[in-house]
Amino acid sequence: MRNGDSGLSRSDSAQVVGRLAPSPTGRMHLGNIYACLAAWLGVRSSGASGVLRLRIEDIDGPRVVEDADRWIMDDLDWLGLDWDGPVVYQSRRAADYDQALNVLQEQHLADGGPLVYPCFCSRADIRAASAPNEGDGFLVYPGTCRNLPGDVIEERLGRGDRHSLRIAVPADSAGSDAICRFDDLVFGARSFNLPRDVGDVVIRRADGLVSYQLAVTVDDLAMGVNQIVRGRDLLRSTAIQTWIRSHLRMDAPPVQYAHLPLIDGADGRRMSKRFGSPDMQTLREQGWTARQVIGVCGWLLGLLDHPRPANAQELLDCFTWKSLACNHEDRRLDFEGPALAGIGSKGSKLD
Repeated sequence: MRNGDSGLSRSDSAQVVGRLAPSPTGRMHLGNIYACLAAWLGVRSSGASGVLRLRIEDIDGPRVVEDADRWIMDDLDWLGLDWDGPVVYQSRRAADYDQALNVLQEQHLADGGPLVYPCFCSRADIRAASAPNEGDGFLVYPGTCRNLPGDVIEERLGRGDRHSLRIAVPADSAGSDAICRFDDLVFGARSFNLPRDVGDVVIRRADGLVSYQLAVTVDDLAMGVNQIVRGRDLLRSTAIQTWIRSHLRMDAPPVQYAHLPLIDGADGRRMSKRFGSPDMQTLREQGWTARQVIGVCGWLLGLLDHPRPANAQELLDCFTWKSLACNHEDRRLDFEGPALAGIGSKGSKLD
């Protein structure tokens, strides 16, 4: 840990520790279950010593749906996707995030500039000055507030101007220090230029809430997580989280990443709660069985040659990351198409 002891626990690098990290913003959909199954298989295939933790990412209070955490745990239990140890709630970890933020605020970049600085830009300001990258919605901040004179910053803070806090990344001239490299079990070797591809990212929002990027980095360190499975839309987030991680603990243990192809609906849009993708309540009410849900997700993971009933334990025998690495194109799932014909109806051919 740089500039002090964070109190974060260390992990045994010989033991695979993974995590399920759903957001309680509603019922999970099939794309969420597909990712949970992959994370479960990744840990359970590592042997009896593997540990899978469940973290409810409820830090964004205004978006949390009452009882959604209970629905998530009920669905995971119904599907046979068990976890180890107590459930961790981000909403109960504010003191840990504040501590991490204080540690970051004490540090400086190699050029002497502060690692964390206030940003007074509105979202509209940033959108107007930036362009999204690669369709993942990631906006590279143009650096408007990074070089504000100290007296201007003090004046604006003194009069209570609304602001977020950003973590600065190295300048493009910093050479290798500006490059984040990591190996992914699905997408292989990845490289991101932090100033060009990522930019200075918000770590505390203007409303006072810590950002996703900071919270998950602190949590993964604290929980000893060393295998992270999630959608490929978060590849860029992995770069900034690696940067944050290195400043929270200099000797942070290595992490194994597996970024999954995304699941699109028949209309070509990514499956999401926002787009009204069929959720677990809908599927269960339509008559889907747990084995049908797991079988479809196993097929999406490339473990089955066609959707057929299976349970998670059965998929352990054929689990490998290679099936995804050989085909990491995004999947399209048509609930009305021939591959899923009859699922959820009485007498389904997939029963």
